[in-house]
Amino acid sequence: MKGRGYYNLVPKNIWGRRDFIRVGSLGFLGLGLRDYLFLRAQAAPQDPANACIMIVLDGGPSHHDTFDMKPEARSDIRGTFNPIPTNVSGIQVCEYLPLTAKQADKYAVIRSVWGRTALHHQGMYFLMTGYMPSQSVDFPSLGALVSNELGSRSGMPPYILSSRIDHAMGAGFLGGAHSPFWVRQDPSEPSFQVPDLNLRVDMNWNDISDRKWLMNQLDAAFKQRDTNGQFAARDKFFQEAENILRSPSVKKAFDVGEEPEALRNRYGRTAMGQGCLLARRLVEGGARFVTVNAARAVWDSHAQNFKRLKEALLPEFDPAFSTLIDDLSQRGLLSSTLVVVAGEFGRTPTINKNGGRDHWPKVFSVVMAGGGIKGGQVYGSSDATGSEPKDNPVSVEDLGATILDRLGINPRKEYHSPNGRLFRLSNGGDPIRSPIV
Repeated sequence: MKGRGYYNLVPKNIWGRRDFIRVGSLGFLGLGLRDYLFLRAQAAPQDPANACIMIVLDGGPSHHDTFDMKPEARSDIRGTFNPIPTNVSGIQVCEYLPLTAKQADKYAVIRSVWGRTALHHQGMYFLMTGYMPSQSVDFPSLGALVSNELGSRSGMPPYILSSRIDHAMGAGFLGGAHSPFWVRQDPSEPSFQVPDLNLRVDMNWNDISDRKWLMNQLDAAFKQRDTNGQFAARDKFFQEAENILRSPSVKKAFDVGEEPEALRNRYGRTAMGQGCLLARRLVEGGARFVTVNAARAVWDSHAQNFKRLKEALLPEFDPAFSTLIDDLSQRGLLSSTLVVVAGEFGRTPTINKNGGRDHWPKVFSVVMAGGGIKGGQVYGSSDATGSEPKDNPVSVEDLGATILDRLGINPRKEYHSPNGRLFRLSNGGDPIRSPIV
């Protein structure tokens, strides 16, 4: 089902240094210099991105009613929404995504993603780690892997979670040093601030220095017996925390109030809208991986699917996502910032008796933009009813591999978990290269 043959349509790394010696003879094979250079360019992956913003639509959005509409299907499948054209000929999206439709040249829609579970927690864990939950191993999320592989940039925490929830977003066996810097507050609230970036009013830096000195004295004897580097890792963690507290540029990056009111209004004065604006500020400031997740299971539309999408969910998502990719593009950041929109699964082709759609992991849609992704295209397809992949199936493991690959991380790299189990970052997934990269 994984259809590996679809992925690497151009073999990777097939051109060696001696190929140029042979260019003069290519004409005998019907391959001119222009063709050779074109194929060479296609074989070489784009420059990797240095950051990723992942918008998680927790609960599982309906692909039928967003990015993979089925207007020719019977009424109990196609639903009540109509498709509208985008600014790319041949690509359509839901009528309640008018702003997103105007940015279609900047993103790619993958309509053939498939998962392994219809349970929320398992599905989210699978999406964020590439592994199903295990009683013996807690696997690290994508953000933690990026933190471990790429480290911090410009003094910013490498992995930041902008959400009121944190399930499936942790560091797993990589440990606390790679856990997300968690922004629990709603950035759309007028009083929004991040308490962790400020000292208590009854504390100053002299107090901090005194306590640090005392802690070092107490730890000295134990450090001599530390054979596995735990103290060194903890000291590094505390030093990074102190650097963050002392950094005015880090505090500045979290201050969405510095943005023009007009731009804040374009994103939308919602948790997702201001969360996306905050994410842009954070990657601009140096963050590596930012996850935006407005509320738990809010896209879980078992009842009143169309009412909820029309009146609440799509009007919040549409300005947030469309403005984010346009804003990144205007600032010259889109090419170096990968943006991913995904839920843990899709929803059933047929509408249930409550006017909703139920869980459906067999096929769903994911949107990717920036970071070398070629916009203005659809990759893969689902069948006529949106029930299963039809062309170019993409597993959740392949999706994770693509994200890592776009960030310059080898998805086939292996770690050993604490129990000695060999652990491949992408769990065997293959990155999608051509034609979307």
